Amino acid sequence: MTASKERRLKPLGLASAHYSVLSAVSEQPGVTGAELARDLGVTPQNVVGLVKRLTDRGLIERRAHSRHKQVLEMWLTPAGEAVLVKADAELAALEKTIADILGDDRAEQLRLLLEELAEGMGDIPNSEAG
Repeated sequence: MTASKERRLKPLGLASAHYSVLSAVSEQPGVTGAELARDLGVTPQNVVGLVKRLTDRGLIERRAHSRHKQVLEMWLTPAGEAVLVKADAELAALEKTIADILGDDRAEQLRLLLEELAEGMGDIPNSEAG
C-alpha cells in the first residue's frame, strides 16, 4: 500500500510525508511547526526538514504570527493548493483501485479496520509500538 501511494505521488514530486504536511496545512491554515509535529506524530526536527523542502519548492509559505512575531505559521501557496488537488485525485484513484479489487463492502471494512488500528496504536507508548 505504501509503495502504491508513493508511486502515485512521485510524479508530483511528493513523498507520503510531504503529502501529509500539505494536507495538514490545508486543513489548519496558520498551523505552527509544533502543532504540526504533534498532529502528525513526528518530531519537530522532522517537520522542519519537511517544511523546508516544501517551502523551497514554493508550496508552503511561513508567516509571522500576528501577535507573537517569533512564532511562524504555515500557509499553502496557490502552487501548494494546486499540487494538493492533484495528489488528492491520485490517492482517490488509488482508493478506487482498492475498492475495485476488494469490492465496496470489503474496502469499507478495511478502511474501518485501519482507522481502528491507527486509533488503538496511538494509545500505545513508543517503547511498546515497535
